[in-house]
Amino acid sequence: MRKQTKGALGAGAIVVAVLATLLLVGQAGEDDGGAAAVDTPAQESAVVREDSRILGEEGTSDVTFVEFLDFECEACRAAYPVVEDLRAQYAGEVTFVIRYFPLPGHFNSERAARAVESAARQGELEAMYSKMYETQESWGESQEPQDELFRSFAEDIGLDMEQYDADYTSDEVADRVARDLEDGTTLGVQGTPTFYVDGELFQPETVEDFSTALDDALAE
Repeated sequence: MRKQTKGALGAGAIVVAVLATLLLVGQAGEDDGGAAAVDTPAQESAVVREDSRILGEEGTSDVTFVEFLDFECEACRAAYPVVEDLRAQYAGEVTFVIRYFPLPGHFNSERAARAVESAARQGELEAMYSKMYETQESWGESQEPQDELFRSFAEDIGLDMEQYDADYTSDEVADRVARDLEDGTTLGVQGTPTFYVDGELFQPETVEDFSTALDDALAE
């Protein structure tokens, strides 16, 4: 493991414990035939499409780190700072991709995904992506629509609100979210977060596993 990566992730010991617990819960009930490793062109396109949303800049290597996520998922929020640390340490090398996977049991997760996608269309993917996790405790598990709250996030970010409103309610944005969900379902994704490194299913047990997987992929 790289020294700088170990140092950055070592500071998140509490997050590590939470993440490990929530990942185990999220994966409970999945069988061995679930989200299998990608080994065909059809499956590979379902993991990363040409227009999939990228956090930051595309890496110079061919290594990809893909997360199927739900913005209302507590395990995804626990994984968020870990992924941010990885992005800082592997910036310029690894391409970090997000795929929307709103779970049916989360009332506002599909709305949150549409809000993030609407922001992405104005070049503010990261700002809204971060906003969702930073505020999740205030709206997660609500059984009331949070459209106005998400709209206030768009205002805070400084989006063109006329465009945001049009995008948020558009079939195009809804279809984009639905396509990610369909791709994940095709792959066998059943819970979030679900990770893929270089097209292969990656199931971490510790935070150190993340950097180990990326280091190994980069070394190949």
